Amino acid sequence: MLFWHAHALFCPGLVYNNCVALRIKPTCALEGALSRRIMLKHTFARVAILLLALGASAARQSVAPDSTPAIASAKPGLFDRVVANQRKNEEAGDVYERIERLEIRKNPGDAAPTTVKIARVIPSGTGMTHLAVGPDGQPTDADAYRADLARLEKALALAAGESRSQREAVEKFAKKRKERNDLIDSTRNAFLFTFVAREPRGERMLSKYAMEPNPAFKPTTRFSAVFTKVHGFIWIDEDSSELARIESEVTEDISVGLFLAKVYKGSHFMQERYEFFPGLWLASFSQYDFDGRKFFSGFSIHERTFYSNYRYIGPPKEALLAIRKELGLAGLGKSGSSNADR
Repeated sequence: MLFWHAHALFCPGLVYNNCVALRIKPTCALEGALSRRIMLKHTFARVAILLLALGASAARQSVAPDSTPAIASAKPGLFDRVVANQRKNEEAGDVYERIERLEIRKNPGDAAPTTVKIARVIPSGTGMTHLAVGPDGQPTDADAYRADLARLEKALALAAGESRSQREAVEKFAKKRKERNDLIDSTRNAFLFTFVAREPRGERMLSKYAMEPNPAFKPTTRFSAVFTKVHGFIWIDEDSSELARIESEVTEDISVGLFLAKVYKGSHFMQERYEFFPGLWLASFSQYDFDGRKFFSGFSIHERTFYSNYRYIGPPKEALLAIRKELGLAGLGKSGSSNADR
């Protein structure tokens, strides 16, 4: 998932990767009284994460159709490598920050967004922290930005020190990561993939595969049941064995959250991925066009997210040092609050 990375607006002199001006934002666990919009985000984000897992699973099921003998079949072991690389790329989201530009539209065809939000997104050890910045990557409110950075420093200190107050959150985050990987593996039999064509993207050639639900697949969880209700296409860069693009559409209404929410047929998700660093392919652009119902109210979500300025910040202990340096706490060896709950 999907959704992990952030960028721009760090200590002076740092260089960021801007090779693509364009990536799925990971969501944290629901807690407390969340707003209606946040709850909806969690609803469709779960579906999107399943679709990404679906794309990563292309391998074991992908075949070249007998009806098109002129088209070469996939390279031996290609899809095993795609799955392994997709796991590696998703795990990079836990140690790379990024800049996200979120555009919200009332209708999918609207030329201009109604709302634009730009944030520096930083892994916190238990999720992602969003710090508001402007189009130039600089804080729009220096005082609020520093306060948010200070809160992130405290969270990283707790995560790095394995304090009791954060241990449960860290374990929950690790569990979600494992579930994500298990889900990727569980999709091996969920789809039938058919080679369609080779298509150029820039200087690279991608292999396009159509994906359709496998009639013989028997879902074992409510999440894997989603796979029976989507179809679409995936594009693979065979030279690097990387997932480059996925585009999926919901073919039947999908119930989410004990039937309290529903994503309607025709809802659409797509994501583009590029090689930002040698051997590391990260999302550059994602688009959600989801319609559905939450409780007794309808909803329509049309969002486009551009990801850029990926930068390695490391696991909590390394990220903590970087954030303390930004805050001017380098060398103090302790948090601004200092007393970590143990």
